[in-house]
Amino acid sequence: MRVRLVHGIWNARTWLLPFGRHLRRHGLQPDLFGYASVFGRPEQAAERLAEALRRDPVPYLVGHSLGGLVALEALRLDPSLPVERVVCLGSPLRGSRVAGAVGARPALAPLLGGSRTLLCQGCAPWDGRAEVGVIAGSHPRGVGGWFAAMDPASDGTVNLEETRLPGLADHCEVPASHTGLALSAEAARQAARFLREGRFGR
Repeated sequence: MRVRLVHGIWNARTWLLPFGRHLRRHGLQPDLFGYASVFGRPEQAAERLAEALRRDPVPYLVGHSLGGLVALEALRLDPSLPVERVVCLGSPLRGSRVAGAVGARPALAPLLGGSRTLLCQGCAPWDGRAEVGVIAGSHPRGVGGWFAAMDPASDGTVNLEETRLPGLADHCEVPASHTGLALSAEAARQAARFLREGRFGR
């Protein structure tokens, strides 16, 4: 079963190579999608992803952080895309308080580049054909607290409630930080379970 991996902001496509290796142990065949997360706009990335899926269809997507938002926006652009299930890893689907705080500071706002609006506002409730599951981290280790007050339940960068978008098929937590989600064997196990069955393990 093929799955396309979509990285987050400030990362290159190779960032998700370790996650891809974990997925291979579960019988999945990952490939990597790269885009300009700061110097480009997520609308452009979503269109490029949609085009790639038309040219080379795969049934599953996994997006880390901003990559999850890009994946959902690609499916909104073209609802006919043959994607059956999507897993978002720590994606602030309802908008990021940390991104909002960073974006409000003139000296720091350029760090978000063209992705600022999507990261701050998040996505509309999901009503697409594909089933969407979110894996959230529960270890609050990260730089988010340097910029904004974090909720007690967070991965250190994204608050748990920011990952709970209406319309999700399932949601689970794993013991990882925001960055750690992309390296976590447990997150990969849960992702593989959802991609196969449409639900996470308990």
